[in-house]
Amino acid sequence: MIDIRWGKVGEVMGHEGPRLQLRPPLGGREWEAAPAVVRPASDAEVLSAKARDDRSPRPAARPISPVVPLNWYE
Repeated sequence: MIDIRWGKVGEVMGHEGPRLQLRPPLGGREWEAAPAVVRPASDAEVLSAKARDDRSPRPAARPISPVVPLNWYE
């Protein structure tokens, strides 16, 4: 499904009263949307959302400092 308010693709995980509970295709935080603001997502839209999630920033590993000899300035 696509939440047309935000253009976000989500899988329906359930509902709370009349509101749908959606979650991103590759997991993540759920959000709620009224049925009137969602529509079925095409296969291309789902694939695009999965690729976008794959490229989302991850916590960076701490860079490894190169070993510099103590006499590098000579």
